[in-house]
Amino acid sequence: MESKYFKRGTSLLEVKNLAREFKSGLYFGTSFKAVDDVSFTLLEDRPKILTIAGESGCGKTTLANILLGFLKPTAGLIMYKNKNVSKLSRKEKKRFRHEVQPIFQDPFETFNPFNKVDYYLMNSALNFNIVKSQREACEVVDDVLRSIGINLETVREKFPHEFSGGELQRLSIGRALICRPSLLIADEPVSMVDASLRIEILNLFVDLNKKFNLSIIYVTHDLSTAYYLGEKTSGEILIIFRGTIIEQGLIEKVLIKPLHPYTKTLIEAIPPPDPRKKWTTSVEPSILELEEFKIEGCKFAKRCQYSKDICFKQMPPLKHIGDELVRCWLYN
Repeated sequence: MESKYFKRGTSLLEVKNLAREFKSGLYFGTSFKAVDDVSFTLLEDRPKILTIAGESGCGKTTLANILLGFLKPTAGLIMYKNKNVSKLSRKEKKRFRHEVQPIFQDPFETFNPFNKVDYYLMNSALNFNIVKSQREACEVVDDVLRSIGINLETVREKFPHEFSGGELQRLSIGRALICRPSLLIADEPVSMVDASLRIEILNLFVDLNKKFNLSIIYVTHDLSTAYYLGEKTSGEILIIFRGTIIEQGLIEKVLIKPLHPYTKTLIEAIPPPDPRKKWTTSVEPSILELEEFKIEGCKFAKRCQYSKDICFKQMPPLKHIGDELVRCWLYN
């Protein structure tokens, strides 16, 4: 459905050279970029699942918060349906929040614990002007919930604490769908869900992408879930390290034959791909994370067995190797 505020075009979301700078320390601290020179595009006529992956502290959540409008970028540009997000009018901002919906890591933070879940869902339909009456709200909410394997009667008059984490995460996805979004941005949506329910939510994302032509940005540290989505949808992945994209391409290609030494290190640190099992192993940094963010050259240089002088002095450009992109001096 075409919005009167955003005309249809070839680009749904275009991110150009995005950066976000923070200052470390109160008075005499130095600045560092939590997100640095990030660019990618989602096409409106080719909905896909784009995975943003990397270890904890790599800048994934900061990037997601910028894309959602919760944080302002220090530099760069975000274009949504050919309009600059930083220059939207009040009506356009409201429509942007309507069409770009978040899915948070902790589903219990999505819902007010003092309000009943059905009340929250009905208000979502009414507040975004999806419907004009309580009766229509009931119909829309029930229809959306049935599309994700629930129905209104099962949630009626219940509070958030009466649901499991997995059930509540499905309901948070349902809440987002009520707004009829064009894009979901899901930040670690299965990391707090029981292993038995994790694959159900991943399959739900696959169905939403294929059946409803919905674009999804899936943010995760768990490469096994990323691989599972890649098998199901032929989606793409951005591997991020210290705020910078270091490898990009089709999930199956990147995770089966990684090009960047950091991607190889990540893959060696995880068990065989199985979305039913949580990845508990982490890659421990050999130096302070803040020091790596501040490196002028390749952020991975101090950990990399292949590093040379230029790696410490100059950031390598993203270079095409076949259908993939890699940021490494080994390929330049």
